Amino acid sequence: MTEHHEHDEERTFAALAPVRGRGFAQTWWGQAWLKALEDAALDSEQVKAGRRLARAGAVGGVSVRPGRVTAVVQDRDGTAHRADVLLQELSEDHWDRFLDMAVERAGHIAALLDREMPPHLVEDAATAGVELLPGLGDLEAECDCGAWDHCGHTAALCYQVARLLDQDPFLLLLMRGRGERKLLDELQVRSIAPAAAEQGAPDAVQDGLDAAEAYMAGDILPPLPDPPQLPAEPGLPPSLDTEVPPAPGVDPVALGFLAARTAREAHRMLAEALSPGHEQQALDDELTLHQDAVRLAAGDPEPGVAVRLARGSERDREGLALAVRAWRYGGVAGLAVLDEEWHVPAESLARARAALHAAWDEDERPRLRSTYNRWTVVDGTAQLRLGRDGRWWPYRRERGRWAPAGPAAQDPATALASVGADA
Repeated sequence: MTEHHEHDEERTFAALAPVRGRGFAQTWWGQAWLKALEDAALDSEQVKAGRRLARAGAVGGVSVRPGRVTAVVQDRDGTAHRADVLLQELSEDHWDRFLDMAVERAGHIAALLDREMPPHLVEDAATAGVELLPGLGDLEAECDCGAWDHCGHTAALCYQVARLLDQDPFLLLLMRGRGERKLLDELQVRSIAPAAAEQGAPDAVQDGLDAAEAYMAGDILPPLPDPPQLPAEPGLPPSLDTEVPPAPGVDPVALGFLAARTAREAHRMLAEALSPGHEQQALDDELTLHQDAVRLAAGDPEPGVAVRLARGSERDREGLALAVRAWRYGGVAGLAVLDEEWHVPAESLARARAALHAAWDEDERPRLRSTYNRWTVVDGTAQLRLGRDGRWWPYRRERGRWAPAGPAAQDPATALASVGADA
């Protein structure tokens, strides 16, 4: 569990579970961190003791700040000690060099955003005079147990930090003095200036940028432009009426219908995306092929296209007509009520019966026979169906089939009344 503090200047991590059957560092940069500890420690037995403590889960929550990591480590007898490991922060000059280097190679930051630290990033930083990973003697120890070098407590903390670095190499940059958010903000500022200069010189030759690097570097690019204006109407697809015969298997009528429906759906989705508060709304589930076939059929296709859509929805033509009616009344929810029979849980069933009884006076209440989520009027042509969202859907008997008769209602009496007096 990670907690981000104000300005991203400190990150805290809950105690990690004990380690069994594997090493502490799985990445090369995590192993480099441990090598700096193991090569510099004067007492290898203390390093071994720290490894045993870390493996047993004796290291508490870890706090990572510029120049320092801190945790409480418990001895085997339960005695708690505060342990700190210090790493020198980079100077402003070193950060300038690192940022200039990173702006030139967007792939470096893209890798960090993917929680990776490729060797060429560290090598390019070193070429610029910036040492990111600690070397011999760079990890200094402080512990309230009184040890003047790395003790078992600070060694245990180092082993735990190696596990955290495996998950997020940005922690190393935080120890060196820059939090993730601040670092990305500074990179964004630096990336805007060269882009503006290039726009002012249209004749200049620009080097290419790998598309994957550009995509992964999205968080450090300039802000997006303002949203587009919503067109008054959906666009018109190009005419398919040409002198060239269609290729085998291509139905121009069906293709034209799909293109027109796609334009209408894109216009609807854009209108929703531009509406206030859209970013707070949950995403709709993706339609199944059967549901999408019904949605398309609701667009009044040509008869030949309707036949194909009926096959796509796995219904006969009359069944597709009923599905289209259900879709027009309630979309995915309306279609689900048409198709599904489900056992109403006892608690929900009790609430449904109470709602039915409360909707009419006793002498006016229709006689209903219940089967699963469906209540049918005895000796009548009306039916109520309970949706999983608690709404009531009216149905009417037509030519031997139950057909949707209107939109859903919260009140069963309202839903039944919409079917008609012959209920």
